[in-house]
Amino acid sequence: MTFASEGIQEDFRRRLVALLNEHPGEGDDPWLAIAQQGGGPPKAAPREEPSAESISQQEPPPSPDGPFVPRAPQTIEESGLSLSEIEALVMKYLLNCGATAGRDIADRLRFPFRLIERLLRQLKEALLVVYKSSAPLDDYVYELTETGHERARRYSQRCTYFGTAPVSLADYIASVRAQSVTRQAPTLSDLRRAFEDLVLGDEILSQIGQAVNSGQGLFLYGAPGNGKTSIAERIIRAFGENIWVPRAVSVFGEIVRVYDPSSHEILPDDSPPRWVDQRWIHIRRPTLVVGGELTLDSLEITTSRTTGISEAPLQMKANCGTLVIDDFGRQRVSVAELLNRWIVPLEKRYDFLTLGNGRKIQVPFDQLIVFSTNLDPRALVDEAFLRRIPYKIDVRDPTEKEFRDLMRSMAAANGIEHRDDVVDYLLQTHYQGTARPLRFCHPRDLLRQVKIYCAFRQVPLAMTREAIDVAVHNYFAMM
Repeated sequence: MTFASEGIQEDFRRRLVALLNEHPGEGDDPWLAIAQQGGGPPKAAPREEPSAESISQQEPPPSPDGPFVPRAPQTIEESGLSLSEIEALVMKYLLNCGATAGRDIADRLRFPFRLIERLLRQLKEALLVVYKSSAPLDDYVYELTETGHERARRYSQRCTYFGTAPVSLADYIASVRAQSVTRQAPTLSDLRRAFEDLVLGDEILSQIGQAVNSGQGLFLYGAPGNGKTSIAERIIRAFGENIWVPRAVSVFGEIVRVYDPSSHEILPDDSPPRWVDQRWIHIRRPTLVVGGELTLDSLEITTSRTTGISEAPLQMKANCGTLVIDDFGRQRVSVAELLNRWIVPLEKRYDFLTLGNGRKIQVPFDQLIVFSTNLDPRALVDEAFLRRIPYKIDVRDPTEKEFRDLMRSMAAANGIEHRDDVVDYLLQTHYQGTARPLRFCHPRDLLRQVKIYCAFRQVPLAMTREAIDVAVHNYFAMM
């Protein structure tokens, strides 16, 4: 029998497969095997994947001067990964999850299905995978052959990672350059918005604004309780709010995880369009705060001997954001060791890291680094290091007016009626009378004690001399 066209022949084969699937016989069915030759169960209506040209028509690429947005790769070469790297991820996924549809594999790797489909076809031709059955949306369910199992196990022995496909180091570097803090230019109004919930004078706002615009490091120093950490944590609000980070980066065959749920905040209800590369995550500009727990190991790439998966260091996770070293001088690592480790990155804005295989790589050191300390910076570091931190800001004690303003705002926040006469009593009796310095944190802490005192005594919530005396006694007992 001959057919008028290849299309009629394909239609006949589809119908034959459907009929034989609906009425299976005993044992192996040679007709079903013949019908399935040439690529498995036929596809009723091939769904066209959009071409690079059609996607470009749907959504024009961002301009060079616009915000950075990663575009989905149209070819393996555009992904920045080698075919063997993607093959390893696919086969390790099948090894761990068993028979899986091609689209599920693509979703897991967050890689375009049309590229995964071509790779799976090649793996089938190499007898590494087989079709187990058909799947919805013109897809197949794949499983490893015995040879495929053996190769997947070898891949897994080297590195167990089979999650989202990484991006190349070159693409990561380009993304940091495009979203660099040095490309931002916050204005005074941006600074006022960032610190709207703090009481800061124009002088300190001006100093912070200059440091932020430089994109270089700064020292926040001064007495405890004046809001150094609060200032450091809010600085990032003056920059553009959001950036894109990759879930992982591939470097010389090593996979380094960059996205960290404990450090990065994904934008809520963020559903990027189809043309965006799903290997990247849209997050708020990060602010990482580390204190006494900081060690030199946390500044290096760490590789698990069990899994072979590497984790990016703190400064790499903080790229395009802020890294706050709180209580500087009280870390487990000595000040001299920390400064020696960072003296070159602070000046050159790049860092050298060592992979688990011993190879060194160069990565951007692109964050606003903030050293916050209660100690005199000159007693901690030498002149050479201070020169590399161009901005030093003394976070001084509040003036009496600022203290009164804080008492008023904190009273409102706690639902307490503000009374000027009680504030006068507090200042005259417990500050001026004892030569006690004012601190920015005192209004908040004292009024919290007043609120607790009133609740415990079951008396009306009010700012009274008695309540203030009790709060002062509790709070300043050993201070």
